[in-house]
Amino acid sequence: MLDVERPETPEDRELALRLVEIGFVPGEAVCIVANGVPGREPLAVRLGHTTFALRRREASMIRVTPGAARHG
Repeated sequence: MLDVERPETPEDRELALRLVEIGFVPGEAVCIVANGVPGREPLAVRLGHTTFALRRREASMIRVTPGAARHG
């Protein structure tokens, strides 16, 4: 299960809104499927049947509960 942080700055609020708009909403299952090299960026993150590339800053706004939801 996941949720998106509600940040204080306008820039971060805009980023959080974009994450919600593309599907990072409470209750969805999310899985990190790969780390980029070098610097481990971007992260390949699977949400449903779609894979997104997220920078670590973007990914840091997503709060997850490990193993809370398993979708096949």
